[in-house]
Amino acid sequence: MQAETQQVLLETAGAVFAERGYRATTVREVCRRAGVNVAAINYHFGGKEHLYLEVLRYCHRRDRDRYPPDLGVGRWAAPEQRLRAFIHSFLLRLLQDGPGAWHGRLISRELIEPTGALDALVAERFRPLADELYGILRPLLGAPATRETLRLCAASVVSQCLFYHHCRSVISRLFPQQHFGPRDIRRLAEHIADFSLAALPQLARAEARRRGPRGVRRQTRDPESPAGGRKPRRT
Repeated sequence: MQAETQQVLLETAGAVFAERGYRATTVREVCRRAGVNVAAINYHFGGKEHLYLEVLRYCHRRDRDRYPPDLGVGRWAAPEQRLRAFIHSFLLRLLQDGPGAWHGRLISRELIEPTGALDALVAERFRPLADELYGILRPLLGAPATRETLRLCAASVVSQCLFYHHCRSVISRLFPQQHFGPRDIRRLAEHIADFSLAALPQLARAEARRRGPRGVRRQTRDPESPAGGRKPRRT
């Protein structure tokens, strides 16, 4: 019975937090919708703040179970295949409909209106995903790629996915033919993967040119500094 009540509170609170945001959500509203006593949240979770953190952890576990980042292809698959699976999984988590649709909305709210739970969310959810994406992109870029290039490429891949989540209402108005069913999400994933895989070798070659024949990164001039980055001569 206790586990059932906790499950109901997590699902109900998650939907309310996604709808109203953490600050505007009240314990009384969550308990009313869940059909439980107003003291239930304190009893099961120790207050609203701890409930919110557990809701974030709950939707993270549920999303990973339903759409694991590798979608079952395995760590020994080719990097190109792993990247396609990572992108497809990410889009499925972002754009899912049905009972779990509030998961993506809740995470978006937390990013826009961060709370004290964000540090835990980054440590437990975002950093492991970032490390996994770095591991996929590193062999695609090759040895010459710097950490900065790797970071920027990962951000570009993720940004393409986030565009369809954050701008979904605008996209639906600009392009009414764009839908977000399973087949449509797969097509978007294929496009983002094709686009990224075409760009990565070009970036790797550009990085190699910047580093020069000896593998040393060339200095670029700073237009804000004197003499375009050169030290002024002493007179």
